[in-house]
Amino acid sequence: MSLPSWRNDRGELRVGVIGFGWMGQVHARAYARLLHHFPDSPLAPRLVAVADPEPDRQSLALSSYGCERADGSWQPVVAADDIDAVSVCGPNFLHRDVAVAAATAGKHVWVEKPAGRSLADTSEIAAAVDAAGVRSAVGFNYRNVPAVELARNLVASGRLGAVESAHVRLLSDYAAHPDGALSWRFDLEFAGTGVLGDLASHGLDLLQYVLGDGGRITAVVCDSATFIAQRPQPSGAVSHFARATGNALGPVGNEDYVAALLHHESGSRGFLESSRVAVGEQCSYGFEIRGEQGAVRWDFRRMGELQVCLDQAFQDAAWQTRYVGPDAGDLAAFQPAAGVAMGYDDLKVVEAERFVRSIAEGRPLGATIGDAVVSARVIEALVQSAKERRWVSI
Repeated sequence: MSLPSWRNDRGELRVGVIGFGWMGQVHARAYARLLHHFPDSPLAPRLVAVADPEPDRQSLALSSYGCERADGSWQPVVAADDIDAVSVCGPNFLHRDVAVAAATAGKHVWVEKPAGRSLADTSEIAAAVDAAGVRSAVGFNYRNVPAVELARNLVASGRLGAVESAHVRLLSDYAAHPDGALSWRFDLEFAGTGVLGDLASHGLDLLQYVLGDGGRITAVVCDSATFIAQRPQPSGAVSHFARATGNALGPVGNEDYVAALLHHESGSRGFLESSRVAVGEQCSYGFEIRGEQGAVRWDFRRMGELQVCLDQAFQDAAWQTRYVGPDAGDLAAFQPAAGVAMGYDDLKVVEAERFVRSIAEGRPLGATIGDAVVSARVIEALVQSAKERRWVSI
């Protein structure tokens, strides 16, 4: 296939997407939009193949996303000679098998978090990526928010003074209804952990990323709970947002809620809270970082804002709202001025750009499988702590 003349000065990256539900479609859109926002990208992604067992999703990929071919199984896509990079967007239980096979076949790998069901899964993916010498990316997209980048820079600059405490929350109501279908996400065998892998993995990465040097989590104590112990069996393939009213009940195999105290390498203290059954909360994701001289806080629902409390006296200090501008993170690639907000899909475009550029430059950029291993190691310690009712060192 010949490239248009305006693209002849750049290389082409031939992409396969495994799993074409919501997240697979987000990846496909991110690849398609990359040159819109990053016209200097050294590689131009081309969606060659999609794998998904659902015929309707295959048809959607072909008819609406410009995909060249679609398959019901992932193996042909991973093995194909005309695929350079693979996005792994299926359920957790497929992450390891697909990502390891892709890396072993010499494909670069963009895998959604939590990159497997366990530390063992994630570590196996990392080992395969290292052995093959390919590039990797992991879907920790919240670190790409310009306001988050600004918060990280403020912490690193010392404007807050020594960090004393950090609080990260990820609260959602997607599983709050007791008639929510017993999808794979609630099954220990298929999902691994529950809210830990689904939401808290984001928070762990976000917290350590913003804190930077000294932010590594060194010890944890955790409590967890499964508040809805049984859910109705689904009638077929469903998302975790679906209802299955009236069907026979089955057991939920993983946790709905976690709360944990954290110790960081610098000596600062942290608190993590995450729930998938939080009535009244929709995507209530954010953090507060408090230092000896100042503080910052951020809320995903107000993505373009950073609350700052800086350069004031220790007492009676006031919070101010800072609307991040084009000088923060990658905002300038999307919007011309402060107050014009980015969206969730934009964060995945940033993720795609860093993945593609890492391939072109042969070096890690953005969140990689190594970062997923770090979060998976903390999650393993959190699970152990909740089970044994004690502090666990990492």
